[in-house]
Amino acid sequence: MSSDTTTTPRTAGAPTGPDALLRASGSRRDFLRNSALTALAAGALGACTTKDEAPKAAGAGSADANKSAANAAKPGATNADSDHSGGSTAPHPATPAASGADAMDAMHEKGVKAFPAKTEGKGNQLLQPRIENGVKVYELTARELQWEVEPGKRVRAWAYNDQIPGPQIRVREGDRVRLVLRNELAESTSIHFHGVEVPNDQDGVPFITQPPVKPGQTYTYEFTAPNPGSHMYHSHHNAAKQVGMGLLGAFVIEPKRLRAIEKVDVDYVMILNDGFHGYTVNGKGFPATEPIVAKLGQKVRIRFMNEGMMIHPMHLHGMHMTVIDKDGWPQPQPWRCDTLNVAPGERWDVIVNCNNPGTWAFHCHILPHAESEHGMFGMVTALVVQK
Repeated sequence: MSSDTTTTPRTAGAPTGPDALLRASGSRRDFLRNSALTALAAGALGACTTKDEAPKAAGAGSADANKSAANAAKPGATNADSDHSGGSTAPHPATPAASGADAMDAMHEKGVKAFPAKTEGKGNQLLQPRIENGVKVYELTARELQWEVEPGKRVRAWAYNDQIPGPQIRVREGDRVRLVLRNELAESTSIHFHGVEVPNDQDGVPFITQPPVKPGQTYTYEFTAPNPGSHMYHSHHNAAKQVGMGLLGAFVIEPKRLRAIEKVDVDYVMILNDGFHGYTVNGKGFPATEPIVAKLGQKVRIRFMNEGMMIHPMHLHGMHMTVIDKDGWPQPQPWRCDTLNVAPGERWDVIVNCNNPGTWAFHCHILPHAESEHGMFGMVTALVVQK
């Protein structure tokens, strides 16, 4: 499996990835294993809620609540949060035995040391068009496959061109674009260009702007790329299932002229989803997510895209983010934050000035989307700033 990530240095105009930067300091695995990320193994993203804390939060102090807490603290008591959900109401021992703490720490450490774990398949790869009479032509085939979302965890998936997210499509404002969809699924589908102000008959909504694309059929969309910005493409037919199964991707329209603030060293698309494959970042769950890698002093643009059905407040440790765009539209005034709430369908563009070296956790701050007693999982990655 190629482990390169699709990134685009704005100054060079060609994709780069974290691997190129990591080669200078040895293998990706060795670099991260010896990095500051190991410090996260003790649970830096959040502590487990203890049983004696939970009754206080609920106003307890009753005999039943105290009895429950006492039972949870008995030697040999098991943790009911064994389903990897990370639910905060699961009973945890108030003062776990040393062996229990060691076991939990070992699970956390194992996941961190495995990051970034290799899995089969890589999504969000830049798709190069063929040019026909000045038109950029992209071909997408929707079909079913098995997708390895975490090491050893394969799930049934529907994908464009055998990858989740689907291929990243980048065009320039004013380009003539043609997209050919082939449907090899067992049900009808379509493609909607989310946020792109296309002509009505290219909007991709069956029975409103087009017929459904039935199994075995091919359908062609064509338009001139309008409003620049970070957009998406996805199914708009039985969408709760089809998008959740993996029929989604990034559609970026680059402006004819870059604003000064848009001139960056690394341009990274981060697609969030919470469908049938769990909590994922670019189609993978931790520790199979990939880090964003930059050198000290570089500027990174991150394009958040939420293709899921839940909100995901994305939190970066160690450095703030400067928000520049919302749904492809420039903000009246750039503003700063370290946690940015990304709602379903939203796209946010941020700039990170990489001025603090180290490996920094980067995760959804709805903690059950990111960590449980078994360790970190789901929507967790890292920003690696190399000296």
